[in-house]
Amino acid sequence: MTPPFGYNLFLMRAMAPPEISLRDIYRSIIPFVGVMVIALAIIMAFPQIALWLPEYVYGK
Repeated sequence: MTPPFGYNLFLMRAMAPPEISLRDIYRSIIPFVGVMVIALAIIMAFPQIALWLPEYVYGK
């Protein structure tokens, strides 16, 4: 899920049945946001993970 993240949530709300509230939708995305935060933390701790492909393609 990339920006516009909020727009996607409201679109999901419009498509969901009436008994599902926006709060339910927000609660359901917490695991996905958690995974993205963990992935970002790993990339920040070990930047070579993200940089190996450009270095391989363009070489230094």
